[in-house]
Amino acid sequence: MSVAKPELLTTEQLLALPENGKERWLIRGELREKPWLFRTQGHARGAANLVAMLANWNDHQPGSRGEVHVGQAPIRLRHDPDTFVGVDIAFISADTAEANPHVDSFIEAAPILIIEILSPSDAHKEITEKVDAYLQAGVKIIWVADPSFRTITVYRVDAPPQLFNETQTIDAEPHLPGFRAAVSEVFAR
Repeated sequence: MSVAKPELLTTEQLLALPENGKERWLIRGELREKPWLFRTQGHARGAANLVAMLANWNDHQPGSRGEVHVGQAPIRLRHDPDTFVGVDIAFISADTAEANPHVDSFIEAAPILIIEILSPSDAHKEITEKVDAYLQAGVKIIWVADPSFRTITVYRVDAPPQLFNETQTIDAEPHLPGFRAAVSEVFAR
């Protein structure tokens, strides 16, 4: 008995699908979707604090600076088959920003940093699959922030995952030199 392979979609086909009240993304061309749910206060607070920290750090960098993107920032990480996701927060390099000048489109490259902030509806398998896809696409650093436990797990290609709690400070060295965040401030009111 043979198992039918799922139909692979491109980013353009995904974006052409009619709205159905679901959050959608592609992992290696395979459609993933779940009901679109409101985010929690912890999610919103963590995102706002992290964006402010990243933007402040970026504003103080010399020369060409990268960009902070937030709010399901649309990113195509790879082609053939496509991996297309919306991420809570992304930091892209100045070169990537210059190569993606169209504000009405999506980012076409791997960000340096992706931050996902967990919501109660996020399944472990779903987050694990996304982190794996991000690492395979060349994202240098991934932070998965958990507002319920007030922790951040850091993933890098060249190291095992590290869990940080609210008594610790995380960094994005060497890719974002000098960028540090106290975990307690990420979840602060």
